[in-house]
Amino acid sequence: MPVNQMETQLEAITTTIAYLEKQESCDPEMLEKLKIERERLLRELNVHQI
Repeated sequence: MPVNQMETQLEAITTTIAYLEKQESCDPEMLEKLKIERERLLRELNVHQI
């Protein structure tokens, strides 16, 4: 997958996570899946936290 596409996905997922965390009716399971996907993208882009 091209880096630009991965960066775009990372941005979209991060924005979605922030939005969902502000909602009272947030689905915790979906939020966790999004966080896992965000971490995977960060690792692939080699910008994950150590």
